[in-house]
Amino acid sequence: MLTDDRKKIWGIEQEMTPENKCGFCTGTRCCTYVTQPIETPRSKDDFDHLLWQLAHENVQAYKDEDGWFLLFLTPCRFLGPAGRCRIYDRRPLICREYDNDYCEYDAPAEEGFELFFDGYESLLAYCRKRFRNWDRRYD
Repeated sequence: MLTDDRKKIWGIEQEMTPENKCGFCTGTRCCTYVTQPIETPRSKDDFDHLLWQLAHENVQAYKDEDGWFLLFLTPCRFLGPAGRCRIYDRRPLICREYDNDYCEYDAPAEEGFELFFDGYESLLAYCRKRFRNWDRRYD
């Protein structure tokens, strides 16, 4: 049995290094979403707008130590079936600068979230707790 830091890649047992670490990842999670920073929502109107955004499929939101973000669950169109980049030699600069020293292979990003909303319903529940008169905001 191989340990977590050893794996057979292409039938050859290998030690994990920064150069081959992505080959150990089975979910290719870093290539299956896009995050976008947003202004910190404060008012009912801000949260109502965020609700509208989360009403769309595959859109989530979270807050971590760096602020608030929209999370779009959508895989990169160049992600191959085996989880490899099909345009690796021509990939965008942001992909080239990505550092996998500590990535989602090591720990899920969700562990660093202070708040997480997986969709409309979870944000609505939060709004109802945060704002006492949430459901009467348009009366």
